[in-house]
Amino acid sequence: MRALVATGGGDLVSLGEVKPPNPGHDHVLVDVRAVSINRGEWRRLLDATAGWRPGWDFAGVVVRTGRSRRTPAPGSRVFGVSLGGSWAEQVSVPANQLTLLPDGISWIQAASLPVAGLTALRVLRLRQELDGRSVLVTGAAGGVGRFAVQLARHAGAKVTALVGRSERAAGAEALGAHEVRVGTHDLDPAFDLVLESVGGDSLREGIRLVAPGGTVVTFGNSSRAETSFMVSDFYPKQAVLRGYFLLDDVVRYPPADDLAYLAELLVKGELRADIDFVADWLDAPAALRHLQSRPAGKIVLEVSSPGIRRDHG
Repeated sequence: MRALVATGGGDLVSLGEVKPPNPGHDHVLVDVRAVSINRGEWRRLLDATAGWRPGWDFAGVVVRTGRSRRTPAPGSRVFGVSLGGSWAEQVSVPANQLTLLPDGISWIQAASLPVAGLTALRVLRLRQELDGRSVLVTGAAGGVGRFAVQLARHAGAKVTALVGRSERAAGAEALGAHEVRVGTHDLDPAFDLVLESVGGDSLREGIRLVAPGGTVVTFGNSSRAETSFMVSDFYPKQAVLRGYFLLDDVVRYPPADDLAYLAELLVKGELRADIDFVADWLDAPAALRHLQSRPAGKIVLEVSSPGIRRDHG
């Protein structure tokens, strides 16, 4: 079986032959049609040893299942999240980490949804009752940020989107943000929930801007910078600072139902999956380079395989 594997340098990944997966009792073997690239995978690849297998998101067709009767039938269209190795012709994952793909959603859309969509959904749930609350989303033009803005608005929150460049403001407004900012210099510390994925100075500002009794959730560090902050900006407010990591969370709390919910919103037109760049997986090095430009939307790779018909269904 062919898969994209880490090179340990240069182009970061190359196509190689690997051992095909064998689904366990509650696992599903999926013929992969599309995958997406997350910034976390790119960061891992920068330091990965040769042979490491990247890949979290996937969409495809069930080929074979384990012995459990609770798995989707062969031939079913599915999408989900793997703990690694989905950038391949086939992937085996637990049945509770994927769900059926509704008609009307393409492979490309589906592949863009799991990691970014689940992260956005679950970090928002860390704050009870969002209706009428104020939410600040940093990195709002990125993969998770775009879903977070939409889902927070859908939950009734007043959403402020923070973007890195002024040309991205219109895009954040179109997603439903009530207010879009490029900087934080004149914002008051009045946010009930701060979703922070940039790190560095952005996290420091998020801590300053959280309201008394509010919550700051940090789930990324796209700047790759250290953060220092004045403790006196934080503890008098009796706020909460907590971290979140999806790949641990999906093991404790399987995401099948949440994936189905996100897909339902997509079908209803209540959620957008914005795609910035689509390439064949043979062009993965170019797609990874494109990621460094901080695209406004997801990057998706279509998985081509000799002898297997591929389409955009």
